[in-house]
Amino acid sequence: MAKKNNIPQVKNEEQYEALRDKGYSKQKSARIANTPDSGIKGGKSSKYEERTKQELYEKAQQVGIKGRSKMNKEELIEALRNN
Repeated sequence: MAKKNNIPQVKNEEQYEALRDKGYSKQKSARIANTPDSGIKGGKSSKYEERTKQELYEKAQQVGIKGRSKMNKEELIEALRNN
């Protein structure tokens, strides 16, 4: 992720600004706004419980969750929800 003046470059500026307004850190806002499905609404993505551990691991990798390789499925779900 390229940085300009210590501000992360993001793919979804609107979502990034909304998250910053909610009090999220710059890093967390950028991670969320840079996920491939950021900003998609309408309940089209499957529930975490319906995904495989591998799918959850890959999602955790996309958003930058540390320690994901040692997590089981339930821990990955919790980390993704609280990230």
